[in-house]
Amino acid sequence: MESTTTDFKANASRALGDDTLQASLSRLKQGFQAKRLAAIERLGEFDELCAAARDIKDHTLDNLDFYLERFAGRVSQQGGHVHWCRDAAEARAVILGICRDAGAAKVTKSKSMIGEEIAINGHLEANGVRPVETDLGEYIIQLRGEAPSHIIAPAIHLSKEQVAETFVEKHGELAENRNLEEPRTLLDEARTVLRDDFLAADVGLSGANMMVAETGSIVLVTNEGNADLTMTLPRVHIALASIEKVVPTLDDAATILRVLARSATGQELSVYTTFVTGPRREGDLDGPESFHMVILDNGRSRMLADGFKEMLRCIRCGACLNNCPVYGAIGGHAYGWVYPGPMGSVLTPALIGLGQSAHLPNASTLCGKCESVCPMSIPLPGLLRRWREKAFARKHLSLLGRLGLKAWAYLALRPKLYRAFFAPAVALLRALGGIGPLARPEGGTFMSSWSKGEGKRR
Repeated sequence: MESTTTDFKANASRALGDDTLQASLSRLKQGFQAKRLAAIERLGEFDELCAAARDIKDHTLDNLDFYLERFAGRVSQQGGHVHWCRDAAEARAVILGICRDAGAAKVTKSKSMIGEEIAINGHLEANGVRPVETDLGEYIIQLRGEAPSHIIAPAIHLSKEQVAETFVEKHGELAENRNLEEPRTLLDEARTVLRDDFLAADVGLSGANMMVAETGSIVLVTNEGNADLTMTLPRVHIALASIEKVVPTLDDAATILRVLARSATGQELSVYTTFVTGPRREGDLDGPESFHMVILDNGRSRMLADGFKEMLRCIRCGACLNNCPVYGAIGGHAYGWVYPGPMGSVLTPALIGLGQSAHLPNASTLCGKCESVCPMSIPLPGLLRRWREKAFARKHLSLLGRLGLKAWAYLALRPKLYRAFFAPAVALLRALGGIGPLARPEGGTFMSSWSKGEGKRR
């Protein structure tokens, strides 16, 4: 996916003026936020599980080389092939090579943010291989030529009517006057069209939520079952994952699974939680003839060395996006690359460089809500501040921005002058705390809840 992070301000302005997008974003709180809280309330030991999951990831990252080598060895023992890739270009070349060796004309693909990161769809298409997204949301945005706007709900920015218009335009072989007014009819139509693609695909490409070093298994979590069809029907299965996705044991994977779905969609467990270990064995009724594991670095090792190791605990649940007031106002496309929201504002500079993404660390109020809901306790506000410091030191900010920060620093070192200068602004904010456009329907304001410390966990 081509980066437009340097256009963040213009992207955000367009998003704020998009009525359809604003209506879609307004459903975030009633959907993901409410379901997450309800799921947590039903599990008394949720906080203890989060602490255990965090410790698992910290231990793994401290011993990453050992567990990656162990995982790779187990995959080989199970009859799979492991491909180590330093960057996106190497990963694209490996995947295309496997497809060519298989004589593949069509690849079915389950949702994979790492696939978006390396822009694999465009590369396959440019080389004569047709990729077909099989996750419903990803399928919709592929038809529209758009990027995902959320890491777990890629088409959340679209209305039902927009989806229906897209299906009428792209599914030209079906009756033009068919009824597409209900979500179920849209789902049924996508399922019908995709069925032939599942059956005709030569290669299936998936991501991996986790790689289990103990057994050489990958773990895939979906709610639609499309990943299972992608893995089992084609002759060849390619799994793509970044290095931090490895965990030591099956028990560790189970611990993380218990916090993943609850944090993401408010479910106890996703509908399909699948463990895959190598290719089909003698006596197996289904499964691929060959299994390829593509393990990608693409800047992660550099994050370990540069003080951003904590970001590699991320399990891509999306809780930080769902609770971020900035994401809630502008959506995912405004961030300009693969990963939106607070996690993206930390991860993107590490992966594509601060020069292309210096605006993103400032796309946050630093209210702390993202850290409070993160099941892996990633200190996102602190990491965002670290990127801000780097952007200032490397002169990525505008001259006006740099002068403003220097002026603030001057005042901050002189408390009496600081208080006198900002007293009128503080009085104004206090006055706005309960009135005007900042008022929340349930009482109070975002500003007042922030000042009262509602950023605590949960």
